[in-house]
Amino acid sequence: MFQTQLAPAPAAPATTPITGAVAVLQALVAEGVDTIFGYPGGAIIPIYDALYDFKEQLNHVLVRHEQGGIHAGQGYARASGRVGVVLATSGPGATNLVTGLADALIDSTPLVCITGQVFAHLLGTDAFQETDIINITTPVTKWNFQVTNAEEIPEALAKAFYIARSGRPGPVLIDITKNAQLQAFDAPAYRPCQHIRSYRPAPVVRPEFIAQAAALINRAQRPFILWGQGVVLGEAEQEFRAFVEKSGIPAAWTILGAGALPTGHPLNVGMLGMHGNYGPNVLTNECDVLIAIGMRFDDRVTGRLDKYAKQAKVIHLDIDPTEIDKNVKATVPVWGDCKETLPLLTALVERQAHPAWLARFQSHMAEEVDAVIREELFPTSEELTMGEVIQQLNEITRGEAIIVSDVGQHQMVACRYAQLNHPRSNITSGGLGTMGFALPAAIGAKLGAPARPVVAIIGDGGFQMTIQELGTIMQTGVDVKIVILNNQFLGMVRQWQELFHQRRYSFVDIQSPDFVAVAAGYRIAGQRVDARPDLRPALERMLAHPGSFLLEVMVTKENNIFPMVPQGCSVAEIRLK
Repeated sequence: MFQTQLAPAPAAPATTPITGAVAVLQALVAEGVDTIFGYPGGAIIPIYDALYDFKEQLNHVLVRHEQGGIHAGQGYARASGRVGVVLATSGPGATNLVTGLADALIDSTPLVCITGQVFAHLLGTDAFQETDIINITTPVTKWNFQVTNAEEIPEALAKAFYIARSGRPGPVLIDITKNAQLQAFDAPAYRPCQHIRSYRPAPVVRPEFIAQAAALINRAQRPFILWGQGVVLGEAEQEFRAFVEKSGIPAAWTILGAGALPTGHPLNVGMLGMHGNYGPNVLTNECDVLIAIGMRFDDRVTGRLDKYAKQAKVIHLDIDPTEIDKNVKATVPVWGDCKETLPLLTALVERQAHPAWLARFQSHMAEEVDAVIREELFPTSEELTMGEVIQQLNEITRGEAIIVSDVGQHQMVACRYAQLNHPRSNITSGGLGTMGFALPAAIGAKLGAPARPVVAIIGDGGFQMTIQELGTIMQTGVDVKIVILNNQFLGMVRQWQELFHQRRYSFVDIQSPDFVAVAAGYRIAGQRVDARPDLRPALERMLAHPGSFLLEVMVTKENNIFPMVPQGCSVAEIRLK
């Protein structure tokens, strides 16, 4: 009788025991990470010890404060489109990440933060530098998880990267006890995560809603597009432009959506919101169909909700179903990634133009130019304005720079007037409004997009919140151009106190050091400008300088940012003065 002999089953690949710390770094390499921002401490020393042998694969940037580290990670993620990675130790190291986590969650920034933790047997004993970082960060992370055994590390990190980057992106925190970092185990080959049974990052697209949306758009006489960061996060800029140009609909942007459509595009009618352009705000309450794409109807965009676009049919495209109907009721909800849904919608809309409707936006813009913009960008007053600094910067960079702005009056000026020719060119703290964001975020942005010039626009108040990150610039040699618009006030608070609190300037007069001298102490070149003839040469010198440069521009002290929708008012009640 003939018998076949089965070949022996292949032996399982041999594994070499590694520590949990090494497993962390192997996972980062497998996920394509090349840059880490961090600060060492006792509970995360094993990972830093292992990092000593990964210098060729992982560039670690030593920041000067953990908050600076997470903002740098945000800047890196926003400029590159990749996941930012941050390391911190337990206790105060971990809690110093909380502001950045909250900022990243509300602005949908993909981060993986890895914190060290005390030994597992000490959990809950109030050990030295122990905090319950899992419960502390649950409200400000997309997902978090505590590892107490080394064998959990590969799967935990694989899930972390998948969750951080998929669907609506966001921050994830993995807390690893020190014993898990030190423990040796037989690690299997790292497998990136592609699916989690209980997690559905991409909603199922429903064709009937696409058809309903197209029917509304095709019948509309005064349609209006509002777009946000979802277009950028979905890498759907080409699909979005095709939709705008075929439909012929005027389009306006939230500050995080800026750059998805070039600022000079004829259908780009400006910025939405409290300090946005006059026409987009007023005409929101006159359009008949409002198409919201990848934006969440933030209160700074809507003003009073009970007076917001009540006359309009609302089409809302978003990857996050929880955003639809949260603030503004949608007539037609379109769930899904806009990179997928926009082409389906574009295929069904008719090629149109709306010249009379577009002319109304242009008319309002001309009114705004006469009332606000001309004097802001081309002032006749003796003192320098923030707007003319941005205008001069536009002329020199021609819209090719990444603009990283801090929070305050200078942020609104930068977002309103910066020329942006490319996506991922406007990096700012939108939803949380975190002062101190810009300097470390600019460091991360330059490391994430090294071929592009990066200019940080910062106020004198916000700069002093993370000024120590000049040390990071000094040590890394990263090339960041820093423009401090110094009005010697906490300007936005001062503006509100002037307009709504009878000029009772309560603790907004801020004194600052000699910023140029401080920069020199960090071996960073600098210059101070307070006269108009010196501004253009100083900007040119800054941009041509090989390496980082700090330019302090003394601007008028009590200039206000207009237009402005006063708090509690309708967008149609926007003030030009």
